[in-house]
Amino acid sequence: MNPPTPPPATTTAPGVGPAGDSARRRLPLLLAAALFPLSACGIPATGVVEAGEPATGVLEPGRAPTPSPAESVAVPVTAVPLYFVTDGALVAVSRTTPGAADLGSTVLMLFEGPDEEERKRGLTTELPPASVVPTIRTDGAAVVVQLPRSAGSLSGTAVDQLACTVAVARLRQDPALGSAQVTVEQPGGRLAGRSSDDCPTGTAREADRNSGTAGSGGS
Repeated sequence: MNPPTPPPATTTAPGVGPAGDSARRRLPLLLAAALFPLSACGIPATGVVEAGEPATGVLEPGRAPTPSPAESVAVPVTAVPLYFVTDGALVAVSRTTPGAADLGSTVLMLFEGPDEEERKRGLTTELPPASVVPTIRTDGAAVVVQLPRSAGSLSGTAVDQLACTVAVARLRQDPALGSAQVTVEQPGGRLAGRSSDDCPTGTAREADRNSGTAGSGGS
């Protein structure tokens, strides 16, 4: 009796066979185990999840920023009192200027004389041009204006122009004073002054109307 013939030997490639099949079966389980902590923490395993508002402040390439509309800011206007001369008499002029005007800037405007429109209305000045601001000292209702040496000696009308301009401007600064007394100190120690109560209050336009009324009454 012949012995039984053994089964033919089979050659198994590395990783193939029972051990290899077992490893392939474990692979999906390992992947699932690896992905489970990510899912538990709220981290998506694949894909992109959109959430929240779109990002702002980042410009697209080649796109210029759009300028925001500028806010309009109103500039305050101040009425500045100036005293000029017509027919030898003082006439009040109210000139507007942007922003606030202190006593020094008001005096400089006065020394510059009437503007073109004011000259057309016949206004003149007896004050000489001045490039140096006079020294102005205030003590309540009392104001002292010290002229520089370059100003020279002023006429009585020129002193009245300066004193009334400063006095009314001081009252505009502090109406509660009621009145203001201005002393003009000229080179050489000459003093002259005027109270705001003695300054004419009518404007140049009112003077023009009054002169026209007087002329029509006399005809």
